[in-house]
Amino acid sequence: MNFYLVFILTVLIGGWLLELAVEMLNLRHRSPEPPEEFAGMIDEGKYRKMGRYLRDRTGFGLVSSGTTTVLTVVFILAGGFNLADRWARVPGWGEVPTGLLFAGILVVLAALVRLPFSYYGTFVIEEKYGFNRSTRRVFFGDLAKGLLLAALIGGAVFALVIRLFETAGPIAWLWCWAAVSAFQLFLVFIAPVTILPLFNKFTPLPEGEVRSAIEEWAAGEKLKLKGIFVMDASRRSTKTNAFFTGLGKSRRIVLFDTLMEKHNVEELLAVLAHELGHWRRGHILKMTALNAASAAVMFYLLSLFIGNAGLFAAFRMENISIYASIFFFAFLYAPIESVLGIGKSWLSRRHEYAADRYSVRSAGGPEGLISALKKLSVENFSHLNPHPLKVFLSYSHPPILERIRALKKEAPAADPASAS
Repeated sequence: MNFYLVFILTVLIGGWLLELAVEMLNLRHRSPEPPEEFAGMIDEGKYRKMGRYLRDRTGFGLVSSGTTTVLTVVFILAGGFNLADRWARVPGWGEVPTGLLFAGILVVLAALVRLPFSYYGTFVIEEKYGFNRSTRRVFFGDLAKGLLLAALIGGAVFALVIRLFETAGPIAWLWCWAAVSAFQLFLVFIAPVTILPLFNKFTPLPEGEVRSAIEEWAAGEKLKLKGIFVMDASRRSTKTNAFFTGLGKSRRIVLFDTLMEKHNVEELLAVLAHELGHWRRGHILKMTALNAASAAVMFYLLSLFIGNAGLFAAFRMENISIYASIFFFAFLYAPIESVLGIGKSWLSRRHEYAADRYSVRSAGGPEGLISALKKLSVENFSHLNPHPLKVFLSYSHPPILERIRALKKEAPAADPASAS
């Protein structure tokens, strides 16, 4: 049997079995009583409801990923990729337009597979627990916009990569890496003003106590902002969040309107100080550099498998092409990506602790952030004590109890810049 086929099927099936084992451990790790840190915030009825939400979301996720795995395996073994390639070659176009048509067929098929699961997750599970505020018009509108962006932005990048591998010779991977990295950096600047507003409405935070407090805090931090905006997250969900977006002069603060509804000024400032901590500690730059380095490795490895006959035989392909090589390489790269993801998650958790320490010093103490984190966890029905293996494999943030305990050990310092 073809080595590549055995490897890919092992990765697909083994990955789902690992997910199953980890999720079962995570479900069983939930404590029967609310942690003492949440005394007075969660009664028994709500804690049971949080447990049911975790169970329903976990079960649904396993069914969704299991179904996707089975369909992917069947699609590979039945020669589905070759059939898509046949359809793409019917017009008789060149490598780039044929590749775009091939990619479009696969993207649409994948979207059709995901659609019922996304719909059920939104309008059944999230609706059941009071999180969903999206309408079907908004849901399908988001889907259409997402596919359009994938066609425009993803299609442009995919076409560029095909053309470079077609014309740039042995160092094509290096040109691909440079071009894609530059394009991603460009998106960081244009996304806040062109892409995000396609999905949500951003309105300037009105004058009042909250805006005055944020502006005073920002002035104390010598933070130059393009603006402070409220995002209409409540159109889709009751869940809360806040974030910084953009770089340089395009930097802006964005608050979910749901966050504004449920948190006081002290908590809002603590959350913003945490987000600012990521900027001041260079976490964004470090993660960007790490992602760029891993992308360079990915493109180099991809260059080694362009037109690999054994890999194409595994997918029962009649014709060899650059564009199909890119898709097939993704299956080979998945285990490497998972390992890198574990490392990135570990680094991200360290960054969260550092940003928490910055918040303590910037906001004048840990109380505001602790209170905000507790509310966020309860409002979003978070798993309060996840299994360590689940955390190790996929958590980008430390578990809430670990963050709270670390924050309680912190004491305010005179100069936020002195924190490490």
